[in-house]
Amino acid sequence: MAEGTPIRVLIVDDHAVVRGGLRLFLMAFDDMELVGEAGSGEKALALCAEVRPDVVLMDLVMPGMGGVDATRLIRERYPWAKVIALTSFPEEELVQAALSAGAMSYLLKTISASNLAAAIRAAHAGQPVLAPEATQALLHRAAAPKIGQDLTPREREVLALLVKGLSNAEIAERLSISESTVKFHVSNILSKLHASSRGEAIALALQSDLADRAQARPR
Repeated sequence: MAEGTPIRVLIVDDHAVVRGGLRLFLMAFDDMELVGEAGSGEKALALCAEVRPDVVLMDLVMPGMGGVDATRLIRERYPWAKVIALTSFPEEELVQAALSAGAMSYLLKTISASNLAAAIRAAHAGQPVLAPEATQALLHRAAAPKIGQDLTPREREVLALLVKGLSNAEIAERLSISESTVKFHVSNILSKLHASSRGEAIALALQSDLADRAQARPR
């Protein structure tokens, strides 16, 4: 952006009142210019090609194409446009989805005008800004234990044999333990994997790296 050229901003939100408030907000800053408004993700995509915004203020929860999908497509088709997720929802799944889709920043609609203006300038300069709630959500997600992490070595042995299709009796013979002990281990495995059946536990093991990690120890 040449010096003195305002940052071109596109507003995307399905609520007209929100768009109106953001429109008035942008009018208060000489270094920002509203170049378009969209009430849906589909309209946002069309407008990006037409008005070539520098920064997109993107609502995430909208009818039709949501903000996450719209963000992903905008970043793929118009990589110069920086997307700021501006939403009412701090849930960690939504935070992760928006950032994975290419959003530069994640802010809540309770943000002050001065902080939003600073975030727009930062995004245009390639600097991310996260709401404290979004940062906390990411930290919580990073700290969450991986599925199956709390399995004991013996439970991993039993799970590895479940994946191979062995019955309780066959597992008991293979591991030289009683069948009732196998049932006890299987019950613990189901509980720790939050699985409702042996089949679901096997599916979870195959879908993750548990199937590779749950190898029976040499005996």
